Amino acid sequence: MTDLALEPDPESDTRQLPGDIAVWIFIFAELAVFGILFIGFAVARSFDPATFHAGREVLHPWIGLLNTAALITASYLVATAVHQFREMRSGVQWRLWLAVAVSCIYTVGKMYEYVNLYSLGYNLGTDTFFMFYFFLTFFHFMHVILGQIILIILAVKVGNGDYDGSDMNGMESGASYWHMVDLVWLVLFPIIYVLA
Repeated sequence: MTDLALEPDPESDTRQLPGDIAVWIFIFAELAVFGILFIGFAVARSFDPATFHAGREVLHPWIGLLNTAALITASYLVATAVHQFREMRSGVQWRLWLAVAVSCIYTVGKMYEYVNLYSLGYNLGTDTFFMFYFFLTFFHFMHVILGQIILIILAVKVGNGDYDGSDMNGMESGASYWHMVDLVWLVLFPIIYVLA
């Protein structure tokens, strides 16, 4: 019986984070900021659960759920666009444009929520729950807007032929940022709309 030495897979030795390292540093920094805010939210809720429960009762969980579905769908479209781009197949540009369009469901939903809550007299100064609600969701909202701008730039560059599939850096960097935005919402939605 011979001893079989396992040869390292050369492809696994060259695996790295998709996209540019600078984008990943930015992503990790943003995740750290959101993490600190989530911890602050949890600590504040532990000191005043009644206020947080009352605040959650005012929110529109169905809009939050619709926003979640929109961002997940947009992320799926971005992931398939990256896959199509890597395989040098057609359909990359329309997937990116559709991801932007679907993600607009989120932006319209959030704006509706903000206007509705403001018209009912809720704002950053109402109480601790709404201070966190408006700050966290608006901070995330601005990240979504930036993500949409990035997706638009990628779609335009693909349409202009600026990207030919040989260099995945730009596409992967933009997609990684977008997935970070989606990941943050998948944490933000339950802690604000369900667990508060």
